[in-house]
Amino acid sequence: MTIELTLLGWTLVLALVQVLLPALARNHETGLGYNAGPRDEAGPPVGRITARLMRAQRNLFETLPVFAAAVLIVQVTGRDNAVTHAGAWLYFVARIVYVPLYAAGIPYLRSLVWVASMAGILMLLGRVL
Repeated sequence: MTIELTLLGWTLVLALVQVLLPALARNHETGLGYNAGPRDEAGPPVGRITARLMRAQRNLFETLPVFAAAVLIVQVTGRDNAVTHAGAWLYFVARIVYVPLYAAGIPYLRSLVWVASMAGILMLLGRVL
């Protein structure tokens, strides 16, 4: 399996982790009983960290389809090379670094890391456009 496909697989693992993180944080805020129940009534307000984790998750889910499509196009067309390898690594590492930066509320650096992840996608797309 190529580097790009392997990193796509690990990015999907990251996506699952990012589903679990806000869920675990919310369990800590409300207790397992509330979250296991039907949640017909509004629970306590979402905490700051939980809300940040939820936004980081949404942000990943906004870019993941583009990353996945770019990786698959690179693979199908046989255009993988050192640039696409580096682009996939850049996207993956930036997405990992993004989560704790967002959870900690660190501005600017978080945005710079997001830009790096976008650069990774552009590196992949540059080989197919």
